[in-house]
Amino acid sequence: MQNRRTGLTASWLLLLTVLQVLAFIALLRFAVHTRHGQLLDTIALTGNSIGQDEIAGLVSNVLNAMSVVSLVAAIAVIGFIALARRRVALAVIATLLVAGANVTVQALKYVIVRPDLGVDPERAAAGNSLPSGHTAIAASVAAALVLVLPPKARAWGALLGTAYTALAGVATLSAGWHRPSDAVASLLVVGAWTSVAGLLLLRSQGDTAQAEPRDAHRVARIALLLIGMALLGVAALAVHRTNAVLSIPPDELSRNRLLVAYGGSAAGITGAASVMMALVLARVHRVVPANPG
Repeated sequence: MQNRRTGLTASWLLLLTVLQVLAFIALLRFAVHTRHGQLLDTIALTGNSIGQDEIAGLVSNVLNAMSVVSLVAAIAVIGFIALARRRVALAVIATLLVAGANVTVQALKYVIVRPDLGVDPERAAAGNSLPSGHTAIAASVAAALVLVLPPKARAWGALLGTAYTALAGVATLSAGWHRPSDAVASLLVVGAWTSVAGLLLLRSQGDTAQAEPRDAHRVARIALLLIGMALLGVAALAVHRTNAVLSIPPDELSRNRLLVAYGGSAAGITGAASVMMALVLARVHRVVPANPG
């Protein structure tokens, strides 16, 4: 029975990895290589000026708190928690998750070429910005923290990690540093790396590993999933409404139209973060069981 459950979990994680990679490729092709995708991103990014002064302080604090030093400190804390629980393999794999996700994001940022389709001439010289490095830092640290936390603290860690990740992603949009697709792309990269980390953790388990059903955190993960799907629905509705005004230059759109695009993008980033964390929480009790064997 244990081998069957492990096999099912491994199959789920492998499928999840493939789906997230395919979703990343699809998002890349649409948001970066099509005029339609670039227009949607540009309209949403243009709307960041609405209320920007009121949240400038919060946005600045969130983004300035993310640096190489803070990332190294976060990795140290994650490793310390895992080692304090006497989980050496967990410490190594959680560190690999954070490092691998962030290195991948930075490499992709320089490899991907953004064609100039005449949509956003003011930012054309800046080149590609997908995926978002700041969002990747927040998401990878949050995912790794959920893996290493004791079962009783995982649900709260997932909820706080989702909020932190969503705040970081929306902050990059509000600051004008990144387009909405950049943040979502980072979440897909981190999600794929988390699934790979789960596969490695399964391989590190002993033959007598035993997961506790009470550690599944059904309420928290269902809540995150429902919130995420609802927010993604809001984002889809905003995209539908924005599609109707693509022929109008972004700087000539009304305040309401820009607010719909910007607000929908913020909802989409938050929804994607919620779904990603729900998926992490769904199998963490099996990849990091109470008894690792």
